[in-house]
Amino acid sequence: MRILIVEDETVACENIIAMLSEIDPELEITGNTESIKQTVKWLQNNNLPDLILMDIHLSDGSAFSIFNRIMIETPVIFTTAYDEYAIEAFKVNSVDYLLKPIKKEDLIRAIDKYKRWSQSDMLQYITRLSNISAIPSYRDKLLVPDRDKLLPVSISEVSCFYTTDKNTRIFLKNGQVIPYPKTLEQIATSLNPTEFIRANKQYLIARSSVMNITIWFDSRLLVTLDVETPEKIYISKNKAAEFKAWMTKEG
Repeated sequence: MRILIVEDETVACENIIAMLSEIDPELEITGNTESIKQTVKWLQNNNLPDLILMDIHLSDGSAFSIFNRIMIETPVIFTTAYDEYAIEAFKVNSVDYLLKPIKKEDLIRAIDKYKRWSQSDMLQYITRLSNISAIPSYRDKLLVPDRDKLLPVSISEVSCFYTTDKNTRIFLKNGQVIPYPKTLEQIATSLNPTEFIRANKQYLIARSSVMNITIWFDSRLLVTLDVETPEKIYISKNKAAEFKAWMTKEG
């Protein structure tokens, strides 16, 4: 059986490979991609694998975007560190859904389930899979590296993300500030756009944290959040109308 692993975390990928080797040494890891772009390109230029192990959140956004760009006719086992998503929906549209950290017994169960599928099961699955991109998927939590640990941070606790000199920090509603090794572009693709907006080059802000909006002298907007920020947050004149519409949009 040929398996493609779609996973952007090196340690997680290595753990999956090690478990697959223990489960069945004859399983062939035919490739490992780390992003939506890499995965689409790989699937377009290689023979299709028999099975795909796919993390839902990749370095450049939600893995469900892959299904909007290319027809996938290979069964998928989804993996994620977040259990707040519509797990039952994913189960309907995939071979299985594994919660990180992945347990060996869960992986064995998922692969055995795939092996038991008949041709009829496969055809029904492909039909359902074609509709999977309609399922919205946004982060509810972040896993923030802290030395040898990963700290879970709820998105609901975030006031804004701030970047300067290629360093990003998370400002929490309780006043805590945490370094985070991702760009605002990478972060924004996995957040609900009704709840977070890119205010300018330096800020990605939460709608729930906006306390005050001042109309500035040059038609810019000055936004005040529920936490103290290192720099004032200005919305450009060109983006002011979009920002005001976003603030009043129903979620």
